[in-house]
Amino acid sequence: MNNHRQKLIAFAVLLALGAVGYGAYQLGSRHAAPAVAESHDAKIDPGTGRRVLYWHDPMVPGQKFDKPGKSPFMDMQLVPVFADEAADAGGISVSPRQTQNLGLRTVEVARGSLSPQIKVSGSVAWNERGLTVVQARNTGFVEKLFVRATLDRVAKGQPLAELYVPDWVAAQEEFLAVKKMAGEGMAALLDAARQRMRQAGMSEALIAQVDKSGTVQARITITAPAAGSVIELAAREGMTVMAGATLFRINALDSVWVNAEIPESQAALIKPGMPVEASLAGFSGQMFKGTVQAILPEVEASTRTLKARIELANPGGRLSPGMFVRIALGSTAKSGLVIPSEALIRTGSRSVVMLAEGEGKYRPVDVQTGQEANGQIEITSGLAAGQKVVVSGQFLLDSEASLRSVGTRVAEPMALTAKEYQVEAVFESVVDDMAMISHPAIPELKWGAMTMGFKLPKDGLPKDLKPGQKVHIAFTTPASGEPQLTHVMAIGGGK
Repeated sequence: MNNHRQKLIAFAVLLALGAVGYGAYQLGSRHAAPAVAESHDAKIDPGTGRRVLYWHDPMVPGQKFDKPGKSPFMDMQLVPVFADEAADAGGISVSPRQTQNLGLRTVEVARGSLSPQIKVSGSVAWNERGLTVVQARNTGFVEKLFVRATLDRVAKGQPLAELYVPDWVAAQEEFLAVKKMAGEGMAALLDAARQRMRQAGMSEALIAQVDKSGTVQARITITAPAAGSVIELAAREGMTVMAGATLFRINALDSVWVNAEIPESQAALIKPGMPVEASLAGFSGQMFKGTVQAILPEVEASTRTLKARIELANPGGRLSPGMFVRIALGSTAKSGLVIPSEALIRTGSRSVVMLAEGEGKYRPVDVQTGQEANGQIEITSGLAAGQKVVVSGQFLLDSEASLRSVGTRVAEPMALTAKEYQVEAVFESVVDDMAMISHPAIPELKWGAMTMGFKLPKDGLPKDLKPGQKVHIAFTTPASGEPQLTHVMAIGGGK
């Protein structure tokens, strides 16, 4: 009897333990289900309800994280990348918070007119159209010389030299003798004598003076036919000069020429008659007006420049040959689509803008450019009026779009020819087209921390990059040659 009772008690205990275990199992199941749900919903953004693919730092878009938090690279929160974001054609989507953090600004593509101004240098030269030559009309002797040095300035009508002309004496004496004779037919003889004086080279004024005074005028005073500088002086007192000999060469100074060097690539923008403004260091704040006279048909082989002949007004004769001037030429205004020059991403072989498509979506677009002036650049193809392009932060968007398109191509066989590495480093200097970078150890390449040279990226280094400034770099290591930078981004100030 006692043995039977003990078996009943043991069976009851087992039932009780089973009930407790089953209850514990049920309780644990109820509490485990929400945990699984939480794990399943861990990549759902609570603010938007959209599924998150990964989180990243916009400043280092190639590094992906599987949970939110603070960026290890910058003092900012990681940004989610959603599954429904457009990734086709290299496009990307940016959240409003990310747009604010990156400081993205857009501007509308509009129609406008550009008047490009070309600034070149040149040197002042004589205006050869103002050259006057003074010659001896008869054989004679230089008795007096009133201008004794080259480059002396003379006024119009100013005496230059006094010559004694023996040939005039006989012609004048004959004229005076005929004039004193009386009788019929003397008028014809008098006209013949007057004609011989003309043939001897006497001017009408001098012939009239001989006729009025009745005395021989054997000397003549040569005067300046125009105002200017005496650039050649071939007469000296006491010398004999022959008929036709050059005595003086006088160049006017009311206008001068400037021979300006025009780059061959901009020669098509320069047209004769184009207005010009010139400035000199010696005349601060004063502008000299002029026009383009001609484009000379000659190219300087060493500098690949053409010469433009420019005529400048020279009030007061202040401009002298040999002076160095700065020339500003304004070409004809041209109308078309324009955007700020800072919106353009120049890669060397392409010109790209980041097109804002609305709702935080952006897409890189290739464009063709035209003239550029005053911070604006003409777009000849690739954009339409009313579209919006990014003018601030476009390089970050372009980098992100490039990384995403590279990620798409990686899945295709043989699409990627060289692996890209990214690291934070310090920019030191540029030496012989090589960027000297101090980087930490890179275990994947078995590189220790060092300062080494990298080939410059195709789009160049960021503007205002200073030695000692912290940068984020992306580079490849070709099979032969130096490492090639593909992207450089400043992420801090100098040391």
